[in-house]
Amino acid sequence: MNILVVGRGGREHAIAWKLAQSPLATRIYVAPGSDAMNLSHYTITSLAIDENDNEQLIKFALTYNIRLVVIGPETALLNGLADDFAANGIRVFGPSKAAALIEGSKQFAKELMLKHKIPTAEYSIFDDYDNALAYVKQKGAPIVIKYDGLAAGKGVVVAKNLEEAGQALAEMLRDKKFGNGKVVIEEFLEGPEFSLMALVNGEIVAPLAIAQDHKRAYNDDLGPNTGGMGAYTPVPTISAETVQIAVDTIMKPTVKALSNEKRPFTGILYGGLMLTADGPKVIEFNARFGDPETEVVLPRMKSDLLKHILDILNDIEPQIEWHDDFFLGVVLASAGYPESSTKGAEIRGLEKVENLIFHMGTKMEEEKWVTNGGRVLFVVGRGKTLETAQLNAYSAVDQIDCDKLFFRSDIGNQ
Repeated sequence: MNILVVGRGGREHAIAWKLAQSPLATRIYVAPGSDAMNLSHYTITSLAIDENDNEQLIKFALTYNIRLVVIGPETALLNGLADDFAANGIRVFGPSKAAALIEGSKQFAKELMLKHKIPTAEYSIFDDYDNALAYVKQKGAPIVIKYDGLAAGKGVVVAKNLEEAGQALAEMLRDKKFGNGKVVIEEFLEGPEFSLMALVNGEIVAPLAIAQDHKRAYNDDLGPNTGGMGAYTPVPTISAETVQIAVDTIMKPTVKALSNEKRPFTGILYGGLMLTADGPKVIEFNARFGDPETEVVLPRMKSDLLKHILDILNDIEPQIEWHDDFFLGVVLASAGYPESSTKGAEIRGLEKVENLIFHMGTKMEEEKWVTNGGRVLFVVGRGKTLETAQLNAYSAVDQIDCDKLFFRSDIGNQ
């Protein structure tokens, strides 16, 4: 069958790579994809169609007999792309615009959790800088400030003191850094974080292996929040019992809540969770595959992702199998990221690396790989232990040479 993957980054590279391994796949098109995806497997073809051009994507799917669409980016989902495919009779794995609001509006997500008693941090919502600042001063720090909308993973500030909180509020409400929106101010929760994704359709919730992401730009969790600087799976500090509790008290109730609110969910529900003294609680929800967690979770998946997606769309509970090994990935990012990015800097040494690499923001120019975005490469290591997977990943990173890239050297440190 012909499949269309929508998106262009490392997450979509990993999705296309995994789908290409299925005997059920004939050809995989990625819109817009990237040079790296074109070269990664003979069945994968990139298209010169933007991920937000709904009309052209629908036209292509109808013309080329696309039997399944998998949507990567949140912007496309909130642009109603899944709705438009469904309206044209094209099978799509991705939530409707109404259901994707669980990621598109933190206010909606928090109100849904409160109404349906899904465990999360206490919160208040503000659209006025002075009122928000007064609330923060009343509550004290540390405190969490989130922009109510899409911000490419950068709209969350964990303020350690009132000065940091004030600066975040000024950027979000006064300077409109991410747009004209509100902020959600939450109590600070403590405990280890983990990412739990699940394949969802109707009442079926099939959890994937959990991962742990490293959000801060620099070692020791310092610096600004990013879209993610690395990830690993499995997570030794989170027990199978805790994961099951999270599935039973968070993921399944959330899917049921969305259905009750006339927003039934089909696709990947991503829970960014924290294990607190009171059990797992929700930090955030996403309505799609997480990035960079997908780039370690899918390599760890032993069974056929395409079959699992087709099963769940046919109301069959997927039987997912996993490798016992650890998978750890390191992001190589542009100098200046997340505030800025570098384009056109030559990347040398990729031909020497035997590890799995997903391209997040690269381009081929005159037969040379160059940087073309904020997060540029994701290098995956594998091992029987977390330490060996870490060593394997960083040994490969050391073979890559570019003057304009940096990375964290502590991904996977416990």
